[in-house]
Amino acid sequence: MSEGPLKASLLIRVMAKTLDFIVVAAAAKAIPRVGFIAALSYILICDGLFDGRSLGKRVMRFRVISSAKTANCSFRDSMIRNAPFAVAMVLYHVPLIGWFFPIMIPALEFLLALGNSEGMRFGDELAGTKVIEG
Repeated sequence: MSEGPLKASLLIRVMAKTLDFIVVAAAAKAIPRVGFIAALSYILICDGLFDGRSLGKRVMRFRVISSAKTANCSFRDSMIRNAPFAVAMVLYHVPLIGWFFPIMIPALEFLLALGNSEGMRFGDELAGTKVIEG
């Protein structure tokens, strides 16, 4: 018998986040000046949409919940948990070394989730959230 919701598979979570990054890239390129703000906004609030599901998580049938209340992820929780990705997106525009941040921050987040028994990455630890199936 299961004690609670099932922890989401890390590989499928990466696929879901990749879909979200595709949405972000499309938004950033679609409208040159406003697209960056739209993409940054989506990165921050995406997990608060659709009852704790970003577009990628909705396709992969995952959702983000608050660990303490077992409620769906709020927009506030989403902004806190996705802040590292937003920082990487902003730092991308730093001359000469900007390319480094969008590679290293997601890689570090992946390694932290891989090493955590609950599959929680740094953003999850900050926001008190976790990704589950459903």
